[in-house]
Amino acid sequence: MARALQLAARGLYTTQPNPRVGCVLVKDGRIVAEGWHERAGTPHAEIHALAAAGIAARGATVYVTLEPCSHHGRTPPCAEALVDAGVARVVAAMTDPNPLVAGGGIAMLTLAGIRAEVGLMEAEARALNPGFVSRMTRGRPWVRLKTASTLDGKTALANGASQWITGEAARADVQKLRARACAILTGSGTVLADNPRMNVRDIDVGRQPLRIIVDSGLRTPADAAILPALIACHHADPAARAVLEQAGAEVIEAPGADGRVDLAALLALLAQRGVNELHVEAGTRLNGALIKAGLVDEWVAYVAPMAVGDAARGLFDQPPLASLADAARFRLADVRQLGGDLRLTLLPA
Repeated sequence: MARALQLAARGLYTTQPNPRVGCVLVKDGRIVAEGWHERAGTPHAEIHALAAAGIAARGATVYVTLEPCSHHGRTPPCAEALVDAGVARVVAAMTDPNPLVAGGGIAMLTLAGIRAEVGLMEAEARALNPGFVSRMTRGRPWVRLKTASTLDGKTALANGASQWITGEAARADVQKLRARACAILTGSGTVLADNPRMNVRDIDVGRQPLRIIVDSGLRTPADAAILPALIACHHADPAARAVLEQAGAEVIEAPGADGRVDLAALLALLAQRGVNELHVEAGTRLNGALIKAGLVDEWVAYVAPMAVGDAARGLFDQPPLASLADAARFRLADVRQLGGDLRLTLLPA
C-alpha cells in the first residue's frame, strides 16, 4: 500500500478534479504490476495495473489507495474490471467519499466473491486527497492559505515593498503548492497593488489553475496580468462587467453582507465546478475575512529571519480582540527549513 501511495502521488499536479490514486498487484509474494491515475478522462489506476499484469492478474491481490469505482463516468467501472480480471482480493486504503460510489465498489467485489477490505493506511490516503474528500463530504474545496512574512509578522514595508521577503527555495516551494491546486484565489487589493500573474512557473503540469479574484466592486483593471480569470463580485455593474468580460474575465455575483462577497457561497460555487484544492495568496483583508469565517483548512506560513518594524504591513486584517480566548488558533502539523527560511504548516486547532 505504501508503494501504491507513492504511485498515486505522481498525479499530484495532473488528476484534477479526480482524486490521486495508485494501484499495485501482488501475486505469489511479489509485485507483478503497478498503475496510477494520470489525468481526468484517462484510465484509472486499476485499469493501468490490470493492463500491465495481463493474465498474471488472475488470483492476484490488489492494493489500491481508493475504493474502486462502481459507476459509469468518463470511464467504465474499475470494480467491474477487477471482477472480469479474476483477482482474488482487493485491499483499499479508504472508502470513496463520492456519493456515487461510497461503498458500491466494495459491494460489487464482495458480491462477485472477491475478498475486499478497507482501511489500510487510510490516514495517508486521505492526506493525499484533502480537496477531493472536502468537496465530496463538505461541498466546498480544501482551502490552503499561503503567507510569506518576517519574524515580526510583516508581509511588506509600509510603502508596499515586499520583493523579496523569502528566498529562492521558499518561492520555488510556493510554485509546487500552486501546481497542485485546482484554483488560485486572490483579492482585488493584491491585483491593484502588485499586478500579479498568479500562475504556475518552472513546473510543467500541462495546465494552469483557474485564477479567481474576490473583487466586490469590480475594480480589477481590464489589462491586469492575472486575466483571464473568474471574478467574484457583490453586484456587477453592467458597464464594468462588459469591459472585463471583453478582456477575458468571467464575472459572477456572490452577494454577502456589507457589500462584500459571500466567501462561503463562493466556495460552494467552486466545488460545483470541480475545484478540489483552493490555493490562496492574498492581502490582509481577504486573509482576515477567510480566517474570521473559519474557512481556512490549512495555513502554509513561510517565515524569513528578519524584522522590519511595527510600521510595516501585517498578515491579517482583524478587529481588536477583547480576550486571547477569541483568537483563531492553529496547531503545527509540520516545520521545515527551506534555504534560509522556515515553512510552517498549520491546521485549525
